[in-house]
Amino acid sequence: MDLNFSETLRKDITSNLAEFDVEKANTNGLRRAAVACILLEAGLGPNIEGMGKNSNWSPECALLLTRRIEGLRNHGGQWAFPGGKLDGTEEPLEAAIREAQEEVGVELSESHLVGALDDFVTRSGFIMSPFVFWADNSLQPVPAPSEVASIHRIPLSEFCREDAPRLSRVSTSLNPVLRMPVGSDSIAAPTAAIIYQLKEVCLFGRPTRVAHFEQPEFAWR
Repeated sequence: MDLNFSETLRKDITSNLAEFDVEKANTNGLRRAAVACILLEAGLGPNIEGMGKNSNWSPECALLLTRRIEGLRNHGGQWAFPGGKLDGTEEPLEAAIREAQEEVGVELSESHLVGALDDFVTRSGFIMSPFVFWADNSLQPVPAPSEVASIHRIPLSEFCREDAPRLSRVSTSLNPVLRMPVGSDSIAAPTAAIIYQLKEVCLFGRPTRVAHFEQPEFAWR
């Protein structure tokens, strides 16, 4: 499969998302949050241990992820999508667009939206609504120093590795924890669950559900 950042890939992803029946979670008094799953060119690479940094600009399609700064009240030091809780009467899509601007300096609009994925209920008490955006090269991410330690463009091919996803049993649930490998590191659910569903739906058109996967205890806070 050609994973270069191209109009052909954008159309394929948009078509796959249009055919996907998004499952919305019952709020049940939970707090609402939204995340921006931003697709863009891989560029010079993610600069992650276990993944070589490109000397030339790579045309492959990549997913933008951040590492949150240590010491944050919620999810400090963890892998994350740009995102956060809804403000006031804000709608989830509005929140995803706002958080992308605040956390990584990317000015998205609804014209960049290519679809949505299932809501995911987190152990920290949020219903997380993921939205998928296609960002052109005029949008260059810059980390907000108060929240984001680093920004990484992870090629989609990294999430198609034979060892992805990784499932591990835990004593806290009948369901396994899902992780997605990246370089010599790994990303845990809930972020990993959304990545896995994005890969399955966007690239292969498979209506894979991920809401049942458990999250490691460090992600409960």
